[in-house]
Amino acid sequence: MRTIHSLPEGFSQNDQLPIRIVSPDFGHLSPEIADQYGLTHRLPYYFFLFVVEGSSQYGVDLDTIEVEKHEVLFCLPHQIQQFPVDVHAKDYYKLGFDEACLAQLPKPYPFLLNPLNQQKIRFSPAAAGRVQGIFEMLQTLVRSPDTEPELILAHLNSLLTELNTAYFAADKKPTDDRLAKFIGFKVFVENNLIDHPSIKAIAEELAVSTDSLCQIVKHYSGRSPKEFITNRLILEARRRLYYGERSSVKELAFELGFNDPDYFSRVFKKETGKTVAAFFQDLS
Repeated sequence: MRTIHSLPEGFSQNDQLPIRIVSPDFGHLSPEIADQYGLTHRLPYYFFLFVVEGSSQYGVDLDTIEVEKHEVLFCLPHQIQQFPVDVHAKDYYKLGFDEACLAQLPKPYPFLLNPLNQQKIRFSPAAAGRVQGIFEMLQTLVRSPDTEPELILAHLNSLLTELNTAYFAADKKPTDDRLAKFIGFKVFVENNLIDHPSIKAIAEELAVSTDSLCQIVKHYSGRSPKEFITNRLILEARRRLYYGERSSVKELAFELGFNDPDYFSRVFKKETGKTVAAFFQDLS
């Protein structure tokens, strides 16, 4: 797997925005640039795949996800992505942009924190038609490298609004206070992950009781706050092992804030069913 920390030269299709759109007959990277990534890499940008016809398979954080017609797969920066080898959609759009592009949009999109832990978004036929239309317009705009960024950002905002609405359609809207608290919980955990924050400290930060926080996290994740944090730590460990960043149990444990490598090893085995050594050997 290749180490990619930023967008490679030639990635962006616009002179001023870090954004790229790909469809079956448009926008594919040159073999030289694509080779910088390989089939498996840690994403340096937000990635979206919208399947118009057919189906496709992608690996995301060691899980295989099948994307069907009128579904969007979205992946976040730092997730591990594996491109499909055998199963490709007949018609699709792919979109990539980084934080610098996202920062120029007029509002936040809560689904990009993936609070419900789902990588796919399903659209009704009517919504899928709108989404396809936006992708078509975005592709038209990026065909000219000197297109004004404001035009691209306006349509990107429309697309992310559609995605955000569909993501939360089966659950409460993101304006719901409980979901807002859960999103706050996820953000706090991400920002303080290796510090192993206490549940009491997080509850105080979010101005809720520990009981309320436990109920909220359980409702949206199916786990207790402690289980959620542990699962997230082990996911990061799996990513680093898979990415080839660390093979030493001791180094990995200390990097992730575990003072006792033996305890880390026990937690890893409990979460994955394998020892760190066995997991690394399987990857090799």
